[in-house]
Amino acid sequence: MKELNVKKRTNLAEARRVQKLRSEIARLREAYHTKDSPTITDDVYDSLNKELKSLIKKYPEFDDLNAPENRIGGKPLDKFEKVKHEVKMFSIGNVFSNEEFFTWEKRNLKLLSSNVKLDYFCELKFDGLAISLIYENGKFIRGVTRGDGEVGEDITQNLRTIKSIPLVLKTPFPNKIEVRGEVIMKKGVLKKLNENNEKEGKPPFANSRNAAAGSLRQLDPQLAKERHLDFFAYEIAQIKGDEWQKYADKHSKKHELLHKLGFMVDEYSKKFSSLKDIPNFIDEISKKRNNLPFGIDGVVTNIDDTKIFESLGVTGKDPRGIIAFKYPAEKATTIVKDIKINVGRTGVLTPLAIFEPTSVAGSTVGKATLHNMDQIERLDLRIGDTVVIEKAGDVIPKVVEVLTRMRTGKEKKFKMVGKCPVCGGEVEKRNIGSFQSSFSKGPRIPGAPNLGQTISHRTLETSVAYYCVNPKCSAKDERSLEHFVSAFEIYELGPKILRRFKDEGLITDAADIFTLTKEDIEPLERFGEKSAGNIIREIKSKKKITFSKFLLALGVLHVGEETARDLAVNFSTLDKLAKASIEEINEIENIGPAVSQSVYDYFRDKNNLLFTEKLLKNGIIIEKVEKIKKGKLNGLIFVLTGTLSQMSRELAKEKIISLGGKISSSVSKNTSYVVAGEESGSKLKNAQKLGIKIIDEKEFLSMI
Repeated sequence: MKELNVKKRTNLAEARRVQKLRSEIARLREAYHTKDSPTITDDVYDSLNKELKSLIKKYPEFDDLNAPENRIGGKPLDKFEKVKHEVKMFSIGNVFSNEEFFTWEKRNLKLLSSNVKLDYFCELKFDGLAISLIYENGKFIRGVTRGDGEVGEDITQNLRTIKSIPLVLKTPFPNKIEVRGEVIMKKGVLKKLNENNEKEGKPPFANSRNAAAGSLRQLDPQLAKERHLDFFAYEIAQIKGDEWQKYADKHSKKHELLHKLGFMVDEYSKKFSSLKDIPNFIDEISKKRNNLPFGIDGVVTNIDDTKIFESLGVTGKDPRGIIAFKYPAEKATTIVKDIKINVGRTGVLTPLAIFEPTSVAGSTVGKATLHNMDQIERLDLRIGDTVVIEKAGDVIPKVVEVLTRMRTGKEKKFKMVGKCPVCGGEVEKRNIGSFQSSFSKGPRIPGAPNLGQTISHRTLETSVAYYCVNPKCSAKDERSLEHFVSAFEIYELGPKILRRFKDEGLITDAADIFTLTKEDIEPLERFGEKSAGNIIREIKSKKKITFSKFLLALGVLHVGEETARDLAVNFSTLDKLAKASIEEINEIENIGPAVSQSVYDYFRDKNNLLFTEKLLKNGIIIEKVEKIKKGKLNGLIFVLTGTLSQMSRELAKEKIISLGGKISSSVSKNTSYVVAGEESGSKLKNAQKLGIKIIDEKEFLSMI
């Protein structure tokens, strides 16, 4: 607690009273929120707070932003600011059976040396909102939501209202620490909240997760405070100071330190020396689940040793060293009242089952995607059927079964529409280009291997999905615009504003957004000088964009966030990518024939090229991708196959790229080396046929 700067005119007795009150309030807060053992009633606690606030009002020099009474950080905000995470927040992979659980360990052991002994640390998977907290010199500085893992929203003011988040850490504390954890709403709090909502005629919250997330999204921290949220800490993302590193080498030690610093941690967490003992623990928690004061949806298992955890790397967005065992999804029955069609931004027509609002896995759902006509036919689903629905991973509702014995004979079969329900355009299935390779022993082509050559064939397959073929379909256009501004992170432009700008003729496509002026917007009804200025400032600030986000914004079929990054790194400029052949695109790791064809076709469309040119003309600046420095592997293309014993394949790939080499997912005449580990598959055989140089792990390690 900071020393009070007492002025001469201030009564010392009042100063001591403030110190006493703060000390007692902090002790009571810890007893209630950290030790879960309140020693007094809420009335007494509130009375102490009231007295303290009265003294602060009388003697403002006693005020301290990080004192216990300052649980509200300030006035209501206009919006939440975006903040880049200092350490990326990853997601956690899921398993749903013991078989998948043990397979997870086997995969990890293959990536590690055979003599490694793995210890595990298990903890509850809270059903809440993941956040990150920054403390400097023991004081709470900033709190940020997970967001996309790289950028979140600053919700510091709302987090200050949560009494189980210490504003000042217990001593001794590190100079800087980043704490990760989950904001939750207890079941009892949710029940009271919904009872009050019912009395006031407001809709109830479907579950505690939604209530917690909604509370933290309140721009007025006073509203967040009234929701009585809690916080459980479970990870330390970073910690400064050599003397504190002894706590960072084990996940279990991090939990010990978090508790010492004043955080609430999971009291059910447990350490295991063998994975085979964990399923019993998961079953025990499952039996206690309904009686817990908060919601959980599984158990998280970490590899306890931090160095081993980090050495395994990341696959996609999930670290390999951690897994969540999710409890079986809750199921419910309902009647399908109708099947409607939703038109996506690529023109795909997706059937949606509409049913009576039904409670499943703690939330109320009224529709579920049926994906496509093939799925409807597999289920033999009809309008009027009684169906079983579940929430996959307790999140996404889906229809899993039709109870045909419940039929009355009045059920109707569903037929896909022949016209787009939005624009009336023609509807048809698409031809999907695929890419197949065959080996020929014909005459040698200069530059090709001695044994022959690879011949590529393009084949056409019919898509499962139906598409609206009208390029000017307003539904496709609207969703493309929304996707575009989302990728550019122009948060001032929501769907309603974009629709208004189109209706007013201010924009015809996304490129026109960057030609808007304050004078264009200000005369519109419900838009004033301030809002128009905010929109223009936001647009101008987002004209500079990374190459990967630019590619994502274009909305190329099959190109998501990860694929956009791979394309950006491998081609570095828009011009190089636009001129790339299918074979060159297909060489990239994790990019298959369908994606290669889609990217290739996109940049052969005259309208798409005109659109990208228009964006650049209107001031878009694509940041240059940092070129990989030339190294000893410069110009060489590697294919990895099988399991490496000395390092993970992710680490091997990173090493190759850092030395100037390239990675390919398939063997071709352009491949320089195939690195063959244990249990190598078809890639090894293809390399032998093509006469590609094959090296084992020992040779590879010597090379790098």
